[in-house]
Amino acid sequence: MSRVLTAAGATKIAVSQSEAERLKFWSGRKNAFPASGRISPDYMCMDSTIPRKRLADILLAIAEMEKKYGLGCCNVFHAGDGNLHPLILFDANDADQLHRAELFGADILETSVAMGGTITGEHGVGVEKLNSMCVQFSAEENEQMFGVKRAFDPAGLLNPGKLIPTLNRCAEYGKMLVRGGRLAFAELERF
Repeated sequence: MSRVLTAAGATKIAVSQSEAERLKFWSGRKNAFPASGRISPDYMCMDSTIPRKRLADILLAIAEMEKKYGLGCCNVFHAGDGNLHPLILFDANDADQLHRAELFGADILETSVAMGGTITGEHGVGVEKLNSMCVQFSAEENEQMFGVKRAFDPAGLLNPGKLIPTLNRCAEYGKMLVRGGRLAFAELERF
């Protein structure tokens, strides 16, 4: 690995030589979140994945997004598996900053999908990422997920309105996934 990194232009490589040193390196990663809290009143932690070979591309894209949304971002990630945890820095007491942070987060998720990744790596979907599901999955794929959910929750009582977006939600979000050159939602009015 050191040879590959050096050939790729790495200027410094450190490999832990003991368990204590490994824990010290890991502590740097674990402390990224509290450190971000010291430089910004609030941060929004995103979670997406990209193919490992696209790491530089997503970092460059996020740098452009920082300019676009006028907000900073601390990039924390697992380089080995392509899992990203960008921390978008903002002040939640400023409604405009909160809105821009939400747009920034959606942009990161959807750019990850465009680069061949996914909108989540380990933290799930819930409500915050529901709209971005419309970018990653087709209506048919969403219906298959609803089928599994119905098998375990036929009355629709468990977390209604979470995890899987409805067809109407995707249409309202304006991000209907189209595959094979055909409109995935032919029965809807054109906008």
